[in-house]
Order: sequence, then C-alpha cells, then structure tokens
Amino acid sequence: MRSDKNKAIAKAKQIKVCFSFLLPIAVLLIPGSAIAQQARLGVVRSQENSTQWGGITNRLNASGVPYCVVDLQNIRSETDLAGPAVLFLPNVETLTQEQAIALEAWMSKGGRVIVSGPVGNLSAPGVRQLLRSMLGAYWAFPLSEPTMVQPLRTRTQEWVTRDLAGTIYGGVVVPTGLNSQTAATWSGPDTPPAVVTTNRTTFFGWRWGVDTVASPTLDLSWLKAAMSRYGNRPGGGTTVASQGASSGNCVPPGAIARAAATPRQSPQTPTRILGTGSFIEAGGQGSRGAEVQGSRGAGEQVSRGAGGQGRVASPQSPVSNVQQGTPTRERVTRQTPAPTAGRRNDPTQEVAAAGIPFRPGGQRISPPEAIAMRQELENLIGRVESALLAANTANRGAARVAEAQGSTGKSDDNSFFIPPTTSVATVASTVSLSTQPSPPAAIQSARELLQNLPRLIANRDYANARQQWLQARQNLWNLYPIDRPNAQAEIRAIWLDRGSIIEAGSEQGLARIFDQLAAAGINTVFFETVNAGYPIYPSQVAPEQNPLVKGWDPLASAVKLAHARGMELHAWVWTFATGNQIHNTIVGQPANYLGPVLTANPSWANYDNRGNIIPIGQTKPFLDPANPEVRQYLMRLFEEIVTRYNVDGLQLDYIRYPFQDPGAGRIYGYGRAARQQFQQQYGVDPIRISPRDRTRWQQWTEFRTTQINSFVAEVSQMLRQRRSNLILSVAVFGYPEQERIQKLQQNWEVWARQGDVDLIVPMTYAPDTNRFQQLAQPWLTNTNLGSSLISPGIYLLRLPELGTLDQIQLVRDLPSGGYSLFALEHFGNNLQAILSRTQGIRPGNTKEPIPFREPFAAAAARFGSLSQEWNFLLDTNQLRLEIARSNWTSKTEELATALNKLAQEPNASNFAAARQSLTTFRTQFPMWMSLHTTQNWYQVQTWENRLLSMERLLYYGERILINRQNTPNAQQ
Repeated sequence: MRSDKNKAIAKAKQIKVCFSFLLPIAVLLIPGSAIAQQARLGVVRSQENSTQWGGITNRLNASGVPYCVVDLQNIRSETDLAGPAVLFLPNVETLTQEQAIALEAWMSKGGRVIVSGPVGNLSAPGVRQLLRSMLGAYWAFPLSEPTMVQPLRTRTQEWVTRDLAGTIYGGVVVPTGLNSQTAATWSGPDTPPAVVTTNRTTFFGWRWGVDTVASPTLDLSWLKAAMSRYGNRPGGGTTVASQGASSGNCVPPGAIARAAATPRQSPQTPTRILGTGSFIEAGGQGSRGAEVQGSRGAGEQVSRGAGGQGRVASPQSPVSNVQQGTPTRERVTRQTPAPTAGRRNDPTQEVAAAGIPFRPGGQRISPPEAIAMRQELENLIGRVESALLAANTANRGAARVAEAQGSTGKSDDNSFFIPPTTSVATVASTVSLSTQPSPPAAIQSARELLQNLPRLIANRDYANARQQWLQARQNLWNLYPIDRPNAQAEIRAIWLDRGSIIEAGSEQGLARIFDQLAAAGINTVFFETVNAGYPIYPSQVAPEQNPLVKGWDPLASAVKLAHARGMELHAWVWTFATGNQIHNTIVGQPANYLGPVLTANPSWANYDNRGNIIPIGQTKPFLDPANPEVRQYLMRLFEEIVTRYNVDGLQLDYIRYPFQDPGAGRIYGYGRAARQQFQQQYGVDPIRISPRDRTRWQQWTEFRTTQINSFVAEVSQMLRQRRSNLILSVAVFGYPEQERIQKLQQNWEVWARQGDVDLIVPMTYAPDTNRFQQLAQPWLTNTNLGSSLISPGIYLLRLPELGTLDQIQLVRDLPSGGYSLFALEHFGNNLQAILSRTQGIRPGNTKEPIPFREPFAAAAARFGSLSQEWNFLLDTNQLRLEIARSNWTSKTEELATALNKLAQEPNASNFAAARQSLTTFRTQFPMWMSLHTTQNWYQVQTWENRLLSMERLLYYGERILINRQNTPNAQQ
C-alpha cells in the first residue's frame, strides 16, 4: 500500500496531466483593466514571516519591483487591500476567516496573488478549504531534501523559462481545480508539482526569501517571472523610493518596524469556523485528542489551590564542550514565552478539516468535490448495508420469521427483510422509523442520486445537489440499526481524561463512570495517569501528585472498578511533554510555570533553536530524550506504575518531540545532553547545522529520531521483564512517515516492525467519515507494520451520534483491531445509550474476546460472525457463489475448526495449521465471490478486509502468546 505521501504525489501528477488537456489557452491571458500596465506589488507581512523579513526585503529591494507592505493584522475587508494590483504572501501560514474572505472578495474584483510556502496551513480547517479553492492549490508536505526544480514551458505557460531551474528545499504543491496548471515540477520519478498557477494566482512550493531554502538569485528570477504574467516587466533603475506615498494599508517598507509585530489578541466572542458548522472560541486551539484536554479538562477546571512556585530559568550557557558563538539567526533568548491566543505554530493541536466541506447556498461544486461526494455516498451505502446485515445475522430468529412471511417484509419485532427478488443490494434489518423512508426506498433513493448528481452539477444546480446529498446522507444514517447488537469481537477503547477524573471526585464518582462504560460495551480504558508532569496517584518517584486529587488514589480505584466489570485498565502517560501552560491556572501556578519536573530538574529541559523551552506559539515544555537522567526518571516512573498497580497496559502519549518546521527555521531538540552527545559523535554542535547541509541535517534528524526509538524499545523491554502480559500501546500521529520524522521525530513504523509495541492508536481525528477514511485507511491497509494491531482514534467533540456510528462502521469494514474514542468528556448520554443496545453485553451472552488480549479467540469469533452472515445470505438467496454450497460449507467448517482449535490450544503446531488454512481460504475467496462482486463489490471487499484482520490477529498472537511463552523472568 502506498504511503500518504506517495498517494499525494500520484494525485498531484494525475491532476497535472489532466489539467494540461482541459485548461483553455485563453485563461492565462493577461487580466484586463483591473491590473495596470505597471502592476503595483503589495507584500504581506505576518507573524510567521517576520523572522524571515530581512531576507524577503533584501530580495525585493534588489529586484527593481516597486512594492509596498501590507500588515496582515490590518486586513479585515477587501477595502483594506485597496492599492496594489498584485499581492504577494510570502510564507504566510495563518489567516483568519475574516482575512481569507477579504482576500477572496479582492481577487474577485481583479486582484492577483502570488504565494509561497505552506500558505494558510496553520489556519482553521474551514479557512484552509477556502484558500485551496481560491488559490487553486495547496502545500501538501515538505520534501526531505533539497531538490532540483524543473520549469515546464508550454504554450499556456510562456512566462516560464529555462533559467528558472535550480535546487530548492521545498515541498509538493497539489492542484485543486480545473483552472490549475503545473508550471514547474520537482525532479524525481514522480515529478510532483513545485509551482502551480491559475489565471489569478501563482503558487511557489517553497519559502521565498529564506537563504537556507533557495538562493536569492533563484527567488528573484521566479518572482520577476510571476510578475510578468500580470503585465509587470520591471526595468533597470526602478527603485523602492519611486513608490511615493502610501495607498491605504499598503505603506512604504520603512513604515513598518523591523521588530516582530505584537501578536493580536483574539476576540472574546465566538467565531463561526468555515466548513465546520459549529462555533469555537476564536484563536482557541482545536482539541487534538489524546494530547489535548478539552472542555472539561485543562480549560475549565476550577482551581483548588496549590501554592505557586517560580518558573525554572533556562540554562544560562551551553555546556563546556559545546562550541560558543551561535550564529545570529539562531540567537539564543532566555525567556519562555507565555501562550498567545492569536498565534498557532502547532498543527498537532488541530483536528483535520472535513473531507467534504459544504459551503452555504449555490456556490460552485468543483470536480474534485463532486467526485468525493459521489464516492462518499457510495461508500456510505455499503457501510449501512454492512451494519444492517450484521444486525440481522445477530437477530437470526427474527429474520427467519420475516423470511417465512414472504413479501410482506415485516417480522413480529419490527425488523426489516428484503426478499431476494427486491434488489441486488443486500439489506437485512433495521429499526423502522415512521418519519423516514423505508430501508429499500432510502437506499434506492441514494443510488438514484449517485446517477443524478453529475447532471445537477453540470447544470450548475449546486444548491439542489448539496441539499439532496445531505438529505440522502441523513436518510442513510437513520438506517443504522440502533436497537440490537451488530458488533464483532473488537477493541472498544476510550480515553478517560484527567478532567473527568477530577470531576468524578471520588471512587463512587468513578464507579458511575465505569458502570456507564461497561454498559456501553467499552472493554478498554486508557486512564490518564500522568498529565503535564503530575501523576494522578501518590508517587514515590515524581516530585508532586496532581494537587486537585490529593487525598485519594484514583488509579487504584480505577483498576479495581475496571476489573470488577471485566474491563481492561491501561495507564495513559505523557512521556516527554512535562508541563502545560494552559493547565497552570487551574493548579494555582503562573502562566509560565514549567511544571514540577523541570522545576526540580532544570537541566533536563529541551530547547528550540532560539533558546526557548516552549516553542513560540505552543504551550508545553519537553524533556530532552537524549538525557540519561530523563530516561532513568521516566523508566522508574513507569516501572512504579506497572508494579504498584495491577494495570493491564501502558500507553505512551507525547512520545515525540514538539512540532517543528525546519523550512521555516522552527527546530527543536537542543538540550544540553543532546548537543553534547551529537558533538562527541559527529564533531559539530547541532545548533550550527542548517537544513541545507544535507548530510549533517540527516545525521541530526536521525540522532533525535533514534532517541525516541531507543526509548520505546527500552520501555518495551522493561515491561516484558516485569510483567510479560502487559500491553504497550502508543498514541501517534498519522502524518506521512518522512514528514513526521522531520517535524516530530516520531517513526512508529520502526516500533511496530521491531515488535516493541502491541497496539498503535493513530489519532485520526476528523469531523466527517470521508476525511476519517483518508486518515485511517492508509494505515489499516498497510502491510509493512509487523504484527502490531491498529485501533484508530475517533474524536467525539462536535461529532453527531450517527456520525460516530458511521466512523465506527468504517473501522469495522476495514482490517482493524477496533476503535478508540476520544474522550470521556465528550461521551454523551445519547451515544452511551446507542452503544449499550448495539454492543453492550447482554444477560446470558458470552463475553467477547478482546483482540490484543485473546487474539486467537478473537480471530475465531470474527470468522464465526462472517460465517453466520454468509449462511444467512445463502439461505435467503442473496449470495451467489462460484462454488457448490456443499463444498463452500466444507471449506468454511475446515477453517473454523482450525481457528477454534488454535484458540483453545495456542501452540506452534496449531498456529501453523490455522495459518495455512486461512491463507488457502483467502487465496480462493475472490474466485468464489466473483459473481457476488458484480452485484455488491463493497460487501465483498469488506469481507476480504475482515479476513485480512484475522490474519493479522494470528501473527500478533504468534508474537505475544507463542513466542513469549518462555520469556525468562516474566512475571504474570
């Protein structure tokens, strides 16, 4: 399976080729009267590019292009952009909704735009979607090394010349519209786009004006060439001084101070975020799942006291054997910045944008949007049918009554049955809702819309197309069976956050929470045990217990309560993040307090390349993973947890460095120990290394990544020695591998392949199922992750109950171990009631095995569920096979016998027999299902995915049950 990065490159390449045929030559004609013959250039200054402003203005002053400067914080409407005909946004990563709308209105009246770098990538999700539409492209991901840019001169791109070729440290730019055309590519086998244009925009795929990214000569050549598209061919001798007076907000360069601008304060009133359909506080962080406390967590807890302690000062000077004389661009400052609401340099704190953004009214539906809408509707039909079939199979007795009643389609308990002659679609049973179309009518209506949607869009009936699509989605959602069991043997996990623990207040309060979770069928709880450096229990290792829970031991209570209800309790711990400025106010500490660990041990601190412990725009200090004392402390802390408490597992969160952006000069990891060790190993202080130094930069990146990899391996080894049955899980990011290594130094694929971790929980948080699938599916279908199980994270905040069921069903239709819900603070009563009916344990039912605990039994149970579905469909003539029924029965019984025997007697011999039987069955399965595939391809693909998940359970079980059976010194 390709990585996300390869898929993005392939998509960009496909769009590039497609657009070269579709784009009319006329669209690149010079715009009309709105652009003067001698275009006036306005250059936007922002928080992000203020540190690069010297390089930007030096190039502009040498270019001969008359320009003025626009301060981004002064843009609130299109009138604020009056004056320039061309606007240049160099490396502007954050725009507000207000600014994006103003820019769009200005462009609609003739304004033209040049942008560079990851423009808008730190903006709110809805704003990013709007910018993609406006600019005709978006920055997808950075390249891992400097690469040759190759200009593409065509009849429609005559402004592109050969002298624009050169080596640049950039990123891939993906076209997003039919009016987008690639003007340059990066060299390499996939030739992804480096420069993309529309008739209104030019998008450079690198940070313009940064010496470590591109040479001044190459930057200037591209800017002059782009300006020539808009009728401005600068001649010699034109100077900045010739610009004259200011025009509105576009002022002469000297009018704006060289010093970094003061961050704007966010307004206090809620702001509607484009594309989300919900309100959040303007400037606030989007909650990021396992690494963020939401509404009941860090943000709104009432402080119960705790005396304030002073902030730890940064180390005063580098260690003795680290070279002095840090270059000016990496000048060390000694202040830890307080959090600023208007500045966000940490995309790890955001939820992904919706996969299908819906703008109000009759706004245009782009071709990519149209394709996504049709694909999502088709997939949703398949997911609903999968859930209906599972529910009907679980309610086999009622289904047979319905079958006996023939064409009436009704059973005594109101389940729904589709006679074989009704449709080729497999629909089984559901709750009958009087206000909604019956199941076949709703699904048939959705299928008709699939056929009609292209016509509606071709006729520009966008409002009607959107309205019908949304209604079809709601009708399909309403078909999800919410009154009867329809789940398989799976991981059903939830994060129980610190805020909810504090709110519970006592063991009795926690008991009520665990009662609700057990009733909802949750079988695994990730219990927040260490947060921001504070353990939730009275520790003999950590400096201080969380002051809001002093007087009782929530961890001891949680272990007892979980086990009494047949649930697993895993200790969820922050690893290298060891404080939280947002958390400080609720524990009575000043905003810049670094937490109890760094207060007691200031030499353990990690730093960015400017000397900050907390990177600008972020809120959490990090420990130095290269520091032996740090590693020893964490190991002792984790060992204390797993030996003092009968927890079932340990989950590592923040098992990474903080977010960085090397191309923008935001780099982290310069702790004293790290600098010492790297210099001893390679003979150079890493703070002197530039990303342009390919060899040294790769060494520095690998050094930091290795610190994380080796620590995970050490934790894994310690757990196996102390208690070999403990489950080690990790909460990780799903960024493409190379991007993740550059930005976070988190290479969890290595942990999986080495067998260091049992369970990977990607934080695939998304507001709709389309985007959730984009984030989760590449990892669930990846065949190069060893034997580790994967349980994607689902973010509950602002996700409707039926939307949650839809994401859960997607996970069940893919080869997964299960799902994980973030978090208890967003776990509402309605969702709890639905899950209680659909996956809760009912009296008399056998408890289902949890895949990471009983993988062989889970595989056997999953195959048993599949066999029941096949038998039901065969009995009702809804499944056509390319094999005789008797032979089919023999094949399924043979595999079931092998799996059951392995579950009962897990040994090497039974494992080999079950693996061979499953492999043979999977190999022949597509041929047996060839007829049914023509009728319901989604259903067959789902079955193949579920068979693949069984194979993964076998290999996982081989590692943890068979290979670990004789682990030396293991304590059970």
